[in-house]
Amino acid sequence: MPPRPAPPHPVRPRRRAVLAGLLAVLGLGATACGPGPSAPVTAGTGYPVELSNCAATVRLERAPERIVLLEPAPAAILSGLGVLDRVVARAGAFPRSCFDEATSAQITAIPTLSEELDATGHLQINQEVVIAQQPDLVIGLPDGLTREALREAGAEVLVPTSFCGAPAERASFTALHQELTAYGRVLDRAEAASALGAALQERIDAVTASAAQRRTATAAVLYPSVGGGPLYTYGATSMATAQLDALGIENVFAATPDRVFEIGAEPLLAADPDLLIVLHQHDGEGEDVAAGMIDADQLASLRAVQERAVLPLLFDTVEPASPLVVDGLERIHGWLLDREG
Repeated sequence: MPPRPAPPHPVRPRRRAVLAGLLAVLGLGATACGPGPSAPVTAGTGYPVELSNCAATVRLERAPERIVLLEPAPAAILSGLGVLDRVVARAGAFPRSCFDEATSAQITAIPTLSEELDATGHLQINQEVVIAQQPDLVIGLPDGLTREALREAGAEVLVPTSFCGAPAERASFTALHQELTAYGRVLDRAEAASALGAALQERIDAVTASAAQRRTATAAVLYPSVGGGPLYTYGATSMATAQLDALGIENVFAATPDRVFEIGAEPLLAADPDLLIVLHQHDGEGEDVAAGMIDADQLASLRAVQERAVLPLLFDTVEPASPLVVDGLERIHGWLLDREG
């Protein structure tokens, strides 16, 4: 699970064998999961569905009925498509402030398999625990899980395409529409996906139009590891760059094609951006995360720090591509308007 700072998520899953008699041993079958869909799920007219996802082929014979959610941001897509009730289990950090009250309550009611994250924000979970939920679709592929083992257990995997590795082109909101289209196909909600995309595009266009007169500014988007570990920043293929582009702001590290990469204090001090956006993963304002990063990496001399132009922001409102990145875009824009008076 995210962040997905370093390395681009996921690239080196550890292979595990699927244990025989697993469900009986763990005692975690269908009865241990949350409520199923409120209405019967039919095969739909567009099945089987086959699509490419992170260089793998995903094939579903019918609309998924039992989803295990190992990434928080796709919950916003599932909610927007009206299928969040198909999620039978979740794992990771799902900050309540990322979602509206009704969605947050629905997410909270879903049984949790693990909330353990490592220092860089990646989910820690055993494959066997996921398989025990008898999913037909798993969203997310943290280290320790493989497509092959999950497919053998009857589940296909969708990885947020932002985490598939560095694409060839600079990130844009096209990635959001492509993600919505894919989920609409997989979940038999193509019309709902189209409507959701149109509504989100209206919001993107409104921010872009409002920001058109903004003076040129520069920014860096940073993710500090928990406990004083490495500092990461985001390059051309990150949705952070798509957001900054829409706001008329230059990402000082957009010349780097990587989505995310480790950075030291020296190049950051040399770039000296006008604005800093500091990502974090848990509810709260995140000011403590930003302050800890500034102290640990000796960044107090940055103009952005001295001028208090530092915005803590929830990670999932920046990456991966989901409706939450539009929330993040509006959050950054509102903060800038407040600063500009």
